[in-house]
Amino acid sequence: MRAAAVALLTRRDFSSAALGERLRRQGFDTALVASVLTDLSAERALDDERYARNFVAYHAERGQGPVRIAADLAAQGLSGEQIEVALATGPDWTVLARRVRVRKFGADEPESWTERSRQARFLQYRGFSSDHIRSALGPDATAEE
Repeated sequence: MRAAAVALLTRRDFSSAALGERLRRQGFDTALVASVLTDLSAERALDDERYARNFVAYHAERGQGPVRIAADLAAQGLSGEQIEVALATGPDWTVLARRVRVRKFGADEPESWTERSRQARFLQYRGFSSDHIRSALGPDATAEE
């Protein structure tokens, strides 16, 4: 089983929970899986913090926001503390939200409420918080009306 775990880790990085689940699906005993995961963690071949940092960096580069990334990491069995630490090492999320909006919709800020809400829904789907979205959309349109 150790060889199977190492073979999986040579292809790509896994969280402890995801690797354990993969090994259990292959039919390995749960107690033995836990033992191997502990050994691999002690050898630093398996490191949840490193995995989380790499995951955040990769998905932020793809234009995903912290809410979506945090949900994906939680689904992979990482703790809330590990997720917070990894997100703190990520980019400036406000700047990233603005860059993602500009890449999709252009540099001009939305003129109408319809366009503003369409862009806000897009950014929300990408995983940005409401604060990041408000900042990315520019000044409030009601100030001019």
